[in-house]
Amino acid sequence: MVFLIQLLNGLQLAALLFLLSVGLSVVFGLMRFINLAHGTLFMFGAYLGVACAAAFDSFWAAFFLAPLLVAAGGAALYGILLRHIRRKSPMQQVLVTFGLIFIGFDVARMVWGRFPYSIAEPAVFAGGVQIFGQVYPAYRLFLIALGIAVMAALYLGLEKTRIGAMVRAGVDNRRMAAALGINVERVFFFVFCLGCGLAGLAGVAAAPVFPVFPGMDMPILILALIVVVVGGPGSLKGAMFGSLLVGLADTFGQVVFPEFAAATIYALMAAVLMVRPTGLFPAATVH
Repeated sequence: MVFLIQLLNGLQLAALLFLLSVGLSVVFGLMRFINLAHGTLFMFGAYLGVACAAAFDSFWAAFFLAPLLVAAGGAALYGILLRHIRRKSPMQQVLVTFGLIFIGFDVARMVWGRFPYSIAEPAVFAGGVQIFGQVYPAYRLFLIALGIAVMAALYLGLEKTRIGAMVRAGVDNRRMAAALGINVERVFFFVFCLGCGLAGLAGVAAAPVFPVFPGMDMPILILALIVVVVGGPGSLKGAMFGSLLVGLADTFGQVVFPEFAAATIYALMAAVLMVRPTGLFPAATVH
């Protein structure tokens, strides 16, 4: 039974990691843009969720509004700053977006203070569910279902729609896509905003489970970056399997090898890269 509970915990973490890492992965695969501030969007999704839940006295208002607000903020950030550094060297991208992490930290601390916040889980998921004699929080099962639902929606969107075909074309061969009349810049902007919204969704969804405080973005950003490396950049399948592996490795590592829990996911990353240096399912990019 302990194994089952930890398996569910790992799947819940994997669902949150997928929501955060898929936008990071596809943006990097599409335009080779390294956005270390992606975790900051996760943090602001949680904080905006707290603010919306307090203003409307409703978890669901926060659940739907916070991702939209984060996506709008991401669009403004892209228009003001990020589009100007997109064609710069990777080191410049890293330095600028790393600086945004500290700006986001100070903004969160000035607006909301240092003390942690949380959002009450919705009444419909307030209880527990009996699973083989064990009570497991219903809200955590909702997070797993949310991750699966978003995963399915993204798969159908990428595989069955026109804009999905344009995204895949831009990832596989940007120059050829542009030659065929695809506005790669517009596609990138759409994907970037969608990724920002998903990061905000991950933040507000995590708020009833994890404390919301300045700096909460760094631990999960590191996990999301490992997901991208393990799964392979630019790949939806890579984000899916990378999130699953990292989520389970992190959860079971803390239970089975508590003394080496911090090293578990890095050992996983090293093992994968020794066999598959470009990740498990990298997109075949040609620029």
